[in-house]
Amino acid sequence: MWLSGRLVRLRPMEPHEVESLWRWNQDSEVMRWLTARYPESLAQAQERAAARPSNDYSFLLLGIEVIADSALVGVAMLVDGRPETGRAELNIYLGERDRWNCGYGTEAARLLCRYGFDQMRLHAVELSVVAENESARHVYRKLGFVEEGRIRDGFRRDGRWHDMILMGLLEGELRDEEQASGAEGGPRRGRPR
Repeated sequence: MWLSGRLVRLRPMEPHEVESLWRWNQDSEVMRWLTARYPESLAQAQERAAARPSNDYSFLLLGIEVIADSALVGVAMLVDGRPETGRAELNIYLGERDRWNCGYGTEAARLLCRYGFDQMRLHAVELSVVAENESARHVYRKLGFVEEGRIRDGFRRDGRWHDMILMGLLEGELRDEEQASGAEGGPRRGRPR
């Protein structure tokens, strides 16, 4: 499965690309606001990737590739998808720091949410983000996500506790580029008929 936008395409990860994921996971700036695994060797990361199930409704992992130069710059995931609840959790990050603030993450998140609503028939996409990660929160709000709750001291980094913000997006609330750039009144409600 390939999902394409103006700037990026989302596509299945290739086995050899686990090295990029491992490299990104060693970068403290990339991992600053992400829940990280304990450090692992490249061999351990390769074993974990080989044991990962193929993409399905409950776990969808796609690489974020820049269309202009075919560079893999990050990953986007819908996890814990459950058809009985119509909900899944969005996880996304860009591992190539020189590609931050170029619109790639925003477009990748929009593409994956649209796929979740249109193809997986999800009713809601949820996520959690560290309260201090204002750049990520800005992206999510731009897409139409709203704050639904807070987990106090839910994330620990560098010996300090940080709150986690729970955000959600219902079907029909996803903003396209034009709505995101000029949205004043908040997300649309309900599925378009």
